Amino acid sequence: MKKISFLLSLLFILNFAGARTADEVSPLLIGQKAPKVDVVDETGTKQFLPALLKGKHSIIVFYRGGWCPYCSTHMQELAEAEAEFLKLGYQIIGISPDSPEMLASIEKDGDLPYKLYSDSGFAAIEGFGIDFTLNKATVLKYKGFGIDLAKNSGGLNKDRLPAPAVFIVTPDNEIAFSYVNPNYKDRIPGNLLLAAAKAIKE
Repeated sequence: MKKISFLLSLLFILNFAGARTADEVSPLLIGQKAPKVDVVDETGTKQFLPALLKGKHSIIVFYRGGWCPYCSTHMQELAEAEAEFLKLGYQIIGISPDSPEMLASIEKDGDLPYKLYSDSGFAAIEGFGIDFTLNKATVLKYKGFGIDLAKNSGGLNKDRLPAPAVFIVTPDNEIAFSYVNPNYKDRIPGNLLLAAAKAIKE
């Protein structure tokens, strides 16, 4: 009961902080199962998501792409805290619409110690209920900044993004915690995610 109360309190604080946005996403709820879909690794090989999660406590980080500075900052923060998550028995994986080729270039740089997967077709992003469509003005604005979603996704996506999100999934593929915020500037701090991860294992 103590653990449940802590998680509910933490979720209330985080969701209240993100109530500024108007984007309508319908993420999976605590207790629901993660979707049975494929993602793609940096070599272009399909990987069955439940197989990647089987038997492990997992932290799945959905991010907009390697082009997003807010995503990069958050991913790096989690990389710096990865040792703490590993001690607790968690693995971290990142999923984005970026193509396998984009992921390969990131992994070559060696900045992130955990695995990244491509979901250019949005199977996982849709399955977790966090996909939304950008309006044409925003797509054009991004292109003006040199951000081409179609190119970055290998031609599979031209106007969709995931709301930045973090899900903690149990070894039996069940959602134990989630933080979803359509406001891409707001991310869950690493220390709060670590607190949630600890509470789940208690």
